[in-house]
Amino acid sequence: MKTAIEIDIQTEGEMPREHYLNVKTGVKAWLLTMDHKRIGILYLWTILVFFLIASVAAAMMRIELLTPQGDFVTNETYNKLFTIHGVLMVWFFLIPSIPTVLGNFAIPMMIGARDVAFPKLNLLSWYIFVAGGALTLWAIIHGGVDTGWTFYTPYSTTYANSHVITMAAGVFVAGFSSIITGMNFMATIHKMRAAGLTWFRLPLFIWSMYATSVILVLATPVLAITLAVMCVERIWGVGIFDPKLGGDPILFQHMFWFYSHPAVYIMILPGMGVVSELITCFSRKQIFGYGFVAAASMAIAVLGFLVWGHHMFVSSQSVYAGMVFSILSFLVAIPSAIKVFNWTATLHKGSIHFATPMLYALGFIGLFTIGGMTGLFLATLAVDVHVHDSYFVIAHFHYIMVGGMVMAFMGGLHYWWPKITGRLYPEMAGKLAALTTFLGFNLTFFPQFILGYLGMPRRYHAYPPEFQMFNVLSTAGASILGIGYLLPLIYFLWSLKFGRVAGPNPWRATGLEWQTPSPPPKHNFEDKTPIVTEKPYSYSAKEDADLNLASI
Repeated sequence: MKTAIEIDIQTEGEMPREHYLNVKTGVKAWLLTMDHKRIGILYLWTILVFFLIASVAAAMMRIELLTPQGDFVTNETYNKLFTIHGVLMVWFFLIPSIPTVLGNFAIPMMIGARDVAFPKLNLLSWYIFVAGGALTLWAIIHGGVDTGWTFYTPYSTTYANSHVITMAAGVFVAGFSSIITGMNFMATIHKMRAAGLTWFRLPLFIWSMYATSVILVLATPVLAITLAVMCVERIWGVGIFDPKLGGDPILFQHMFWFYSHPAVYIMILPGMGVVSELITCFSRKQIFGYGFVAAASMAIAVLGFLVWGHHMFVSSQSVYAGMVFSILSFLVAIPSAIKVFNWTATLHKGSIHFATPMLYALGFIGLFTIGGMTGLFLATLAVDVHVHDSYFVIAHFHYIMVGGMVMAFMGGLHYWWPKITGRLYPEMAGKLAALTTFLGFNLTFFPQFILGYLGMPRRYHAYPPEFQMFNVLSTAGASILGIGYLLPLIYFLWSLKFGRVAGPNPWRATGLEWQTPSPPPKHNFEDKTPIVTEKPYSYSAKEDADLNLASI
């Protein structure tokens, strides 16, 4: 993407004298900041804390599952561990990670804006997120919850331990952060685009974030209402979900999954946007079928609201309803397949550079494709009856959410890290981390497809001895995966002090964000207004020749 004016940027090899990181330093300045870039970094450190806690819970579960006997933790503790892992991973890492970190940092710069539409609300969303996380951590510290991340009734309203209300309140509060963020992004994209930046000149990351924002604003209130009603029944005994009180537990599932399946796309749509940016940059080609990729994002957002019933094939809903939801579930796979096809076509005959972000993007495509194909098995009524609530579901979900979303998040973080910090990380270490993560993930979760098909149910801390070999493979893979996640933390911190100065555009990428210094000034483009005159991703042979990734 080119502009009608040139933006002054720093000389290659030199850090800018003033940038958003060194203007008004100090704890108070950061805690009261309304700079979208700083708020993105605040979110980064916050979600990292939740990710580490959730990872420790997962590691303890994998240690337990090394042996068939439940000899490491009790069954009650195991139930609390998978609840901690699920709640923190879903609502405090997977859902907010790309929108709040990469979205907050990059969206205004990618559309030529000085900031988001509502900077004060942006900061408020972070404080609300922290408050929700604090309530959830309080519930964990004071005994935990054993319902699982789905809070299924009537167990959660009748038999579960007393901290259900506190943890549900934490998720309830965090939901308002999501709503505010989605609303802010929609207003920003609608009203603050640079002159000449029409809808079909927008980067595909912006399209994906807009589609995600629509889901955040429309779906999250349904979750809030569901959790609030659950707490009302638990506190006052109102018969809503408990059949003993005249309620219907299936109603809870309908309400919960009406939000939670669109939430899958809250997690994966931003990752798709990141991958679109990475594929076109590191293949030095315009994206194949730009209009189809953009439309596919919106189609996923719409169709995602219509498929919640495929989570309930064994819940006594009618066969006819099951058939409808099955057909719709196959239909929602089409726009996802369009994206994978277009990424592959973009790679065809491209000048591909296997930089670290590109390795993460390719890993995303591989893992997401496996996750999507196995999702078709779960959308088939007869197969789903066999593998429902088994490790097949665990494997499928993790291939989409963790294998896909986390690979995309790490790819985007590596891609924009030079812009965020002005420093380069060691490229060989980044490639090692990407490959380690990919191999470790497959060793962890692919055996679980086999476990699920053979009949091992999920959420059990003891199992028949014939399943041990596959569980040992999963635990070994988890240790490798942990190394893959730890490596970036080490070399990112190292790069803050010792990394080479990145310059304004080390990837020779198109896009307005790369026409600012690295790190950018406080108000991005300062007093100069970009004017967009071309479509996105206008790569050329000359730009390809100038790209020397071997020196990074």
